[in-house]
Amino acid sequence: MLAILDYGAGNQTSVRRALDHLHIPCTVTADPAELHHAWGIIFPGVGAAGQAMRTLCARGLDKSLRTAVGRGQPLLGICLGCQILLEYSEENATPTLGLLAGKSRRFAEHLHQEDGSAAPVPHMGWNSLRVIRDCPLLQGVDSAAEFYFVHSYYAQPAAELVIATTVYGHEFCSVYGRDGLWAAQFHPEKSGRPGLTILANFYRYCEARHAQ
Repeated sequence: MLAILDYGAGNQTSVRRALDHLHIPCTVTADPAELHHAWGIIFPGVGAAGQAMRTLCARGLDKSLRTAVGRGQPLLGICLGCQILLEYSEENATPTLGLLAGKSRRFAEHLHQEDGSAAPVPHMGWNSLRVIRDCPLLQGVDSAAEFYFVHSYYAQPAAELVIATTVYGHEFCSVYGRDGLWAAQFHPEKSGRPGLTILANFYRYCEARHAQ
């Protein structure tokens, strides 16, 4: 079973619906015991980094996530969850979980797309990925697939963690991580078939790890 972390940052329902559609067993929870026994954890979220970190720390969920990663439990961060895995966010000048090296930065104002048109912030819409290195999450995903983004901040992890990039005003990291600890800036649960493929890949990875 997968655990969808509930820390008051929204979007848990959309993730659960996507997993239900895939017939993947899951639960939405803030219970450390349920998180501990899950095959893997999905760490979603929308909202602001400062408020999210205050809630995580107040509920002791920051410790639960660090423990999970320390014991090799698979984890997938989505959108705000993706940004919070790093060490620092420019949003609210917030120290974040520090599970992986890097920080989250705000898009500059007055960006322009490649065709010269304006690229307003927040970035909202469909964009493709440029895959830098192979990753189990992206198996079976067509190179032309597009994913749904909604964000004003983007992850800037250590270079060796970058898995895929996207261009909006400039190139930024859209998927990063290492084996079993991944993050996606876009919303796979809102990205149609390609997004469902990513969620199914994560579950298969978790299932295989659990069987070891």
